[in-house]
Amino acid sequence: MRLLCLVIALWAPMPAAAQDHSPILDDVTQQHILPRFAQLSEAAQQLQSAAVADCAPNAPTLRMAYGAAFDEWVLASHLRFGPTEVDDRAFAMAFWPDTKGFTPKALSQLIAAKDAAVHDPEAFAETSVAGRGFFALEQLLFDPQFADEDAKYRCALVQAITTDISRNAAAMQTDWQGYAVVLTQPGENSPYRTDEEALQELFKALSSGLQFTSEARLGRPLGTFDRPRPNRAEARRSNRSLRHVALSLISLRDLGASLSVDHPGIAEDLSQAFDKAIARAQSLDDPALAGVAIPQGRLRVEALQQSINDIRAIVATDLGPTLGINAGFNSLDGD
Repeated sequence: MRLLCLVIALWAPMPAAAQDHSPILDDVTQQHILPRFAQLSEAAQQLQSAAVADCAPNAPTLRMAYGAAFDEWVLASHLRFGPTEVDDRAFAMAFWPDTKGFTPKALSQLIAAKDAAVHDPEAFAETSVAGRGFFALEQLLFDPQFADEDAKYRCALVQAITTDISRNAAAMQTDWQGYAVVLTQPGENSPYRTDEEALQELFKALSSGLQFTSEARLGRPLGTFDRPRPNRAEARRSNRSLRHVALSLISLRDLGASLSVDHPGIAEDLSQAFDKAIARAQSLDDPALAGVAIPQGRLRVEALQQSINDIRAIVATDLGPTLGINAGFNSLDGD
């Protein structure tokens, strides 16, 4: 009997050792988070300078700077926690989806009143988030609705929005430098008590980023087969809808690679799934996703959406449990 017990004990699986997540936390913070907010801040400063130099809606330098800064925001926009959420910064940078059309209303109200807040950055920061950020700027630069407005005030409004974007980006960069410490050193002086809680925050960023791209960036313009909604596509006025999908996937692939680094099999599955989705996005010649209005175009966008959902399945069923994270939470609920 003793021999039998010894044999069973030797063959019984050993309890899993606690995982040390600190290298992952350090890597994601230093290589993924901080560089993105630094690049965003730099691009936003260049956008502000371009608006000062030439505020005309069709100014090539301004439009190029708008595109470059918007790119950097999309690359960082899945990091919706910590300093990104302070004072509604994320909404002030990008108020979308705008389901009730608040952005054109907010802009029209500012223009109609010739609101003096445009001349005071502190005052402008207190105005509605719907009239601030990249989507408000997009409408001023690309929507004919605002083409005939008072040129002098419209110029001041463009400059106020770009200044506001730059101030927000700089504040996020500064605050993330400090927040990096509490993210990588969980404990009594951190919002995260353990490495596992900090890792879950990063996992949520990955999961919710994929969910937003699938359900909002693609799901909103897809609508239903009988009633597609191409006018609901993100940043359609500047033909950036599909670009945002690709940029988001590229950035999320980087985060997924870092989170799965200790599990080569999952890392490979994620890499292949991301590559497939990114290739589909980059081969789809439909910048504003207007093709959802016709059957052939819709099928291609649905195929892209399914490829993103395939990534989500790997994240939820393989990566999450392997990291010890409950994959059943709703990533956009914040829990």
